[in-house]
Amino acid sequence: MLDKESKAGVMAPHRQHDTDTGSPQVQVAILTERINQLTEHLKVHAKDHHSRRGLLTMVGRRRRLLSYLQRKDVEAYRELTTSLGIRR
Repeated sequence: MLDKESKAGVMAPHRQHDTDTGSPQVQVAILTERINQLTEHLKVHAKDHHSRRGLLTMVGRRRRLLSYLQRKDVEAYRELTTSLGIRR
């Protein structure tokens, strides 16, 4: 889980305006940070299958959000994937 300060740090570069918390760019950035943290956890705890299922759920949600963003705004999609280092 992300604490309040780290979530704010992740959201800041991807916001559209000052109070933006729900745009696809912000949601993908938060999911990417959580996915990275959970991936590191699973490297240590390989048999934690409950967390692995949650990881797969988050990856699917991020993929759907990225597909939506690609349909709506291709330029924002390209910028987001390069800034977060997501291959797709």
